[in-house]
Amino acid sequence: MSVIIISRNQEKLDRAARKIGNVFTAGKSASQLVCSLRAQFHQRSFLVLTELTTGQEVKVIAADFTKDDRYGHIQENIEGLEIGILVNNVGILPSKIPCKLLETSDLEERIYDVINCNVKAMVKMCRIVLPGMQQRGRGVILNVSSGIAKIPCPIYTLYAASKVFVERFSKGLQAEYKSKGIIIQMVAPFGVSTPMTGHQKPDMVTFTPEEFVRSSLKYLKAGDQTYGSVTHTILGGIVQSIPTWVLQSEAFQHHFREYVKEKVGG
Repeated sequence: MSVIIISRNQEKLDRAARKIGNVFTAGKSASQLVCSLRAQFHQRSFLVLTELTTGQEVKVIAADFTKDDRYGHIQENIEGLEIGILVNNVGILPSKIPCKLLETSDLEERIYDVINCNVKAMVKMCRIVLPGMQQRGRGVILNVSSGIAKIPCPIYTLYAASKVFVERFSKGLQAEYKSKGIIIQMVAPFGVSTPMTGHQKPDMVTFTPEEFVRSSLKYLKAGDQTYGSVTHTILGGIVQSIPTWVLQSEAFQHHFREYVKEKVGG
């Protein structure tokens, strides 16, 4: 198995490629490899694992998914490769601290970036890899959404709405291609300590990237959607039981914002 990493930062790509090469050298399993990959890139990234039989290699492609003119370049670079697994790990927040829509800095630019990165990029990458998977009658696509896509989430409105799209798109696509031998799963975590979330301190609810990946891979065949862990499944049940009027109240918005500020040191 060979690996292609697509992300916007060439320096980080090269550094990750060296680390992943060490995983190959150590002879670790495919699941350990995916853990290493997703832990390295938990924002603005796609990870593509290929079924090449000519040896193990790591290929990097620099692409900023907030831009909408990168897909021809990506397709050219993976032309002829048998893509076995696509991990769509791409996503950005409009702002570090949640806020009401009109309070977002550089709002017009952030709307454009969030839609391109969180929505369009996932659809375009699925469009690129699906034909080959369908032809071979096998493949895995993991689309990372968010637990907050399950509830009304003011002050995260733009981000949450983009992740609702990930959920609906993934579930619909799985229904269309399940009979072709392709697994398409939506993964909806809550807290994971990444650059996007301000490196929140891991605790009972917030996982390190390595912990969450290791847990979520156990649910690969659990259906078309998963929270990726027992803890987040329980949390999902709790938050969905909260009355909508509470979630949409000004008091909840204020306290939730202060909670996030404290968690990320804002």
